[in-house]
Amino acid sequence: MYDSPVFVILLIATLVLGLPFTAAAHDIPADLTIQAFVKPQGQQLHLLVRAPLKAMADVEFPRRGPGYLDLARIDKSLRDAATIWISRQIEVYEGDDQLSEPQIVEARVSLPSDKSFASYEEAVAHLTDQRLTNDTDLVWDQALIDVLFDYPIRSDQSAFSIRSGLARLGLRVVTVLRFLPPTGVVRAFEFLDDPGIIRLDPRWHQAALHFVKLGFLHILEGTDHLLFLFCLVIPFRRFRSLIAVVTSFTLAHSVTLIASAYDLGPTALWFPPLIETLIAMSIVYMALENIVGSNVRRRWMITFGFGLVHGFGFSFALRETLQFAGSYLLTSLLSFNIGVELGQLLVLAILVPALEILFRFAVAERIGTIILSAIVAHTGWHWMIERGERLLQFRIQWPALTAVLLAGVMRWLMVLVIIAGVVWLCATVAAGYGRFPDAESHSRRMFSLFRRTASYRKPPQ
Repeated sequence: MYDSPVFVILLIATLVLGLPFTAAAHDIPADLTIQAFVKPQGQQLHLLVRAPLKAMADVEFPRRGPGYLDLARIDKSLRDAATIWISRQIEVYEGDDQLSEPQIVEARVSLPSDKSFASYEEAVAHLTDQRLTNDTDLVWDQALIDVLFDYPIRSDQSAFSIRSGLARLGLRVVTVLRFLPPTGVVRAFEFLDDPGIIRLDPRWHQAALHFVKLGFLHILEGTDHLLFLFCLVIPFRRFRSLIAVVTSFTLAHSVTLIASAYDLGPTALWFPPLIETLIAMSIVYMALENIVGSNVRRRWMITFGFGLVHGFGFSFALRETLQFAGSYLLTSLLSFNIGVELGQLLVLAILVPALEILFRFAVAERIGTIILSAIVAHTGWHWMIERGERLLQFRIQWPALTAVLLAGVMRWLMVLVIIAGVVWLCATVAAGYGRFPDAESHSRRMFSLFRRTASYRKPPQ
């Protein structure tokens, strides 16, 4: 019995579980904020980083007394922490080439109340100033580590990129990074965890490509936008019939997206919940319209109105990423729209044939339209109720009626009337092509009418 493998395994497990643990696993900090400056200058790129010391607890920092840092013996530990936890987690690129490991120019401990990282000049002055004396009573998990790295570069006029792997330092790491190019135009970034490679001063094509990708992925990941698009497709299922509807939706959401990016939209806290509620309402309305079967031929009109709402929804998703547009804000916005349209085309290319097959072989068209629309309406209704409850938690204060407000409203109305006219013209042209699909046939009809007119003889008096 005592020689059996099962008994041996149980004995070992009992001994292991019964042993007291002398060391606990390192608790990863929940929320951290990292501050950084990037400044190319001559043949060097300076990188200044400030991070909480408690995020690097695996490094043994010398201590004294009840847990105060021994500042007289801390230099080696600081440099080890700066290398392991900072420089090896950051990738810096000059063009497409990754820069070699940097030199640590200075590393020191700072008080949590220190405000020197408010600007690059103050941070450099702090790193070259006198250090804290050893009699400073500073608990290790309240201290900050400030490090100055130098990377060798070819020119300070190059295009630089950076990828931050500092997300390892905490469960939620916010990095505030400021880029100081030789032009003197400071670019500020604030991002969560690791957003990938950040182009600090992107060229126009780099910004455009980045935002086309964002728009494409956003439409594919946005369930509410996909359901709205699904409701648009069900009654038509022909690309020619969808031209006016899709054009109306595209123009409308482009207007509000660009306006919101240029801070022309409302900034109240209740506005995003309002838009999310209206988006859910648009899904419910379109689904119910499919069930009733009314106003389908004039769908481009209501689509234009809902497109304005969805454009604000796109702007909320884009707001945090516009910082990566560099000096090409309008280019990035238009590129995002192109990405959205490419995503919509992909969805339409899948939905139209799928619905055609479904209604031809599985269920009658009218019954299928009602069933699918009812499912979508049920989902949209729940979203509308949930989002409406969040909206009711805000106290909405309408702006005062002033001449400035009226002037702004008039400008918006003029823009909307012009765009609605363009959409109407496109719809009319599309309808004309629907009636005369063959241009040659239309020409023959006109020629025949001309001949009958020419052969007409006026009777004698």
